[in-house]
Amino acid sequence: MLLFSIILVAWSCKEKTEPAISEAIEKPIIEEPSSIPIYDFESLEDGYFNKEDGSTYVINFWATWCKPCVKELPAFEKLNENYKEQGIKVVLVSLDFPEKIKTGVVPFIEKHQLQSEVVLLDDPDANTWIPKVSEAWSGAIPATLIIKDGKKVFFEKSFTYEELETEIKAITN
Repeated sequence: MLLFSIILVAWSCKEKTEPAISEAIEKPIIEEPSSIPIYDFESLEDGYFNKEDGSTYVINFWATWCKPCVKELPAFEKLNENYKEQGIKVVLVSLDFPEKIKTGVVPFIEKHQLQSEVVLLDDPDANTWIPKVSEAWSGAIPATLIIKDGKKVFFEKSFTYEELETEIKAITN
């Protein structure tokens, strides 16, 4: 049922046809030249979810084909710009298909001049990793996880900058 929800949400946000989720290839973290890092969920979790380095991680799950995701990206970019000196680390986790990195994701990043860290999650076993992000997550995007010293707060919604800033202040104070 959870995988069906993800497929339904992905289909409803699409601007054009993409390959089926089952066509995605599971990979460990890879750094491709002139591209973005690709993580499987375990690598993403190890790299960002379990750090206790005093930073606050704002992890946003999005995709280039999801209109609500694209609409809220300026709020995350502004948060990154205004709070990076205060230990806030914005990580934009793209759920685009890996074969779209060079033709879709990288050009999107360049066009919108994204300054936040962008990584791609390539792990087709969504029924396993979605509840690890949050038991409350239906699989819809955009979704955001804020982590500070092991404390996690999850949101399955779009943000304005003001809403995002309010949540950051609440978790960091």
